[in-house]
Amino acid sequence: MRGVRRSAILLGFAALSLAVIADTRQPASMAESLSTQEHVKQPGWWPTKGTPARGEYAGNAACAQCHAALVQSQQQHSMARAAMPGRDSEFLKNHVGAPFNVGANRYEISKDNSGDFRFAATDGSGTASGPITWAFGIGKVGQSYISEAEGEFRELRFSYFRSLNGFDLTPNQSLMKASSLNRAAGRIVSPEEIARCFGCHSTASTVAGKFDPAHAIPGLACEGCHGPAAKHVSALLAGDVSGLHQVFNPRRLSPAGQVDFCGACHTTWWDVTLHQAVGFANVRFQPYRLERSRCWGKGDGRLTCTACHDPHKPLVREAASYDSACLSCHVAGAAVKSDTTHIGSACPKAVSNCVTCHMPKYLVEDMHFEYTDHQIRIVRPGEGFPD
Repeated sequence: MRGVRRSAILLGFAALSLAVIADTRQPASMAESLSTQEHVKQPGWWPTKGTPARGEYAGNAACAQCHAALVQSQQQHSMARAAMPGRDSEFLKNHVGAPFNVGANRYEISKDNSGDFRFAATDGSGTASGPITWAFGIGKVGQSYISEAEGEFRELRFSYFRSLNGFDLTPNQSLMKASSLNRAAGRIVSPEEIARCFGCHSTASTVAGKFDPAHAIPGLACEGCHGPAAKHVSALLAGDVSGLHQVFNPRRLSPAGQVDFCGACHTTWWDVTLHQAVGFANVRFQPYRLERSRCWGKGDGRLTCTACHDPHKPLVREAASYDSACLSCHVAGAAVKSDTTHIGSACPKAVSNCVTCHMPKYLVEDMHFEYTDHQIRIVRPGEGFPD
């Protein structure tokens, strides 16, 4: 475990707000990659795209008519619970009526007669309060909160962190002084930013180009990745096999395209580079870190996000479970020679628990969590964070 201090990043939001000149070394396969902003402008589906109409979405129940097992298992994935109404947060429920200090301010969570949670922020001279409308994140790392009132969205200044079993500063606000009671409550989020946040934490929050979170599906449902499926469902239920191609399947993308697809919310090499964002916080951006790996750039399907992670099942955290993925490219021992199938040489140290050495964890202090670095490499003794 290595300790690092994060520059500035929003917990639970796909935001880039770091301020160091970016590394401009371009991985070999970037010629076929685009930034997320460019992908969204292209024809067809891409995560966070908000052009389809609400009537084009079918809903998980429709998907389950044919894909019941996949729908059921996907609902256990953290992505399916990436957002929820504030009233559904167990962490808020467990801290009602227990005041806590974050920075120089004091906060308290209460529950009103309708069952909704509210916050109160006190700076010693006055109190600001409001509803806790949305919770982002299921709490494996933490959970951040959004207050919606009179058409404005406010990211609250406090977030829950599992490792603390309590609250601390929302990371991207740790560098911002609460110079007023209004700022002690949190920061107002622009319409563009809040739409991007909901685009990665919910499904169909923007439809026909209009942001409409009140009718969004909390979390990433099937159509958050596969796109609107109403035509697909209708055609297949009518026996029209052409409907097979009326829904998006990320598996049909090239290896580089698949990583860009996940990077629409988890952040790609181009996204980081165009935002001139570097620093220890980049360890959170798995597609970007993967694309910086020496072995990246070969267009090999064995080196994509889904080669190791099943988006329909909960994340596997045991290091040994990833050995088979490593050994699909690397030979298993020094006596075995590399060939066209296994192009990676053997590790001289071990043939198990590969990721514990080659994908080390880094503690991002403001996030109170250790993140696995997806820049696959030989880690030298005393080596600093490669960025």
